[in-house]
Amino acid sequence: MIHEEDWRPTASHDLLRARADLLAKIRDFFRSAGILEVDTPACSAAAATDPAIESLATAYTGPGAPAGKPLYLHTSPEFAMKRLLASGVGPIYQICKVFRDGEAGRLHNPEFTLLEWYRPGYDHHRLMDEVEALIYAVLPEPCPVRRVSYGRLFEDLLAINPHLAGPEELRRVAVNQGIQGISALGLPDRDAWLDLLMSHCIEPKLGSGMCFVYDYPASQASLARIRQGDPPVAERFELYLNGVELANGFHELGDHEEQRLRFKADLERRREEGQMIPPVDDRFLNALEAGLPDSSGVALGIDRLLMCIAGAAHISEVLAFPLERA
Repeated sequence: MIHEEDWRPTASHDLLRARADLLAKIRDFFRSAGILEVDTPACSAAAATDPAIESLATAYTGPGAPAGKPLYLHTSPEFAMKRLLASGVGPIYQICKVFRDGEAGRLHNPEFTLLEWYRPGYDHHRLMDEVEALIYAVLPEPCPVRRVSYGRLFEDLLAINPHLAGPEELRRVAVNQGIQGISALGLPDRDAWLDLLMSHCIEPKLGSGMCFVYDYPASQASLARIRQGDPPVAERFELYLNGVELANGFHELGDHEEQRLRFKADLERRREEGQMIPPVDDRFLNALEAGLPDSSGVALGIDRLLMCIAGAAHISEVLAFPLERA
């Protein structure tokens, strides 16, 4: 039911101005760094294979597709931007709307604004330096910064090695930490238990300021390179600002054969879970085969960043019209 006042924005005029100011500062930062702003399609013939992400679907009907062509609203501009990287365009960034089905809550809206950028020649540690510089450029005042490995966080806060612990050991830790409803949880694998412990036991203890968490388990590599060692780790980082997950970065995987295998594993997992099976982005794989420069990239949530700057408790406070008023 639509209420009489539902036409009004949920964000105040001051926060609408703060959003415009934030976007201007971000563009100034990248302009000064000599990074090119690009624009890629919001709709694609392919979709994200990640089992943790669901795409919104639509269709085009018209010249060339009288019966209708399925299209998917992008969950990230990553694949298209990497096609640009493979073409030799150099360092690039994009600010765009992205879409994810089934995501709504205090920190989630199914349509949100993402900043994504790629740096040829950077590893994930050097890119963390630039992410830190960007955050400092837009925050109203300095804040503390720390960097800690994923393994060290679990060892310091939960006394376990997340790279070696099995599902049953992780379950025991969750029980000992007092996480409610454990007996009803049918979590399928160790990564699901690690995610539960991260969200319930570790994230609330990250404190204020910036906290970069890096070198994730190899099983959580997504599109990141895996550095061999004992144990092997994914060359990936996440940034938390005042305890809010804000950015996810990778030293990008450039091996098209390995990427195809990861897509195949994603699809198999989706079949097991009864999820929609999306078409794989073969143009992206062809770009990797043609040659992706050694690069690192990161995606950063603009809405969450604005929440942190403004001290907002809910994402609707920084959006003109969230899902319930769209």
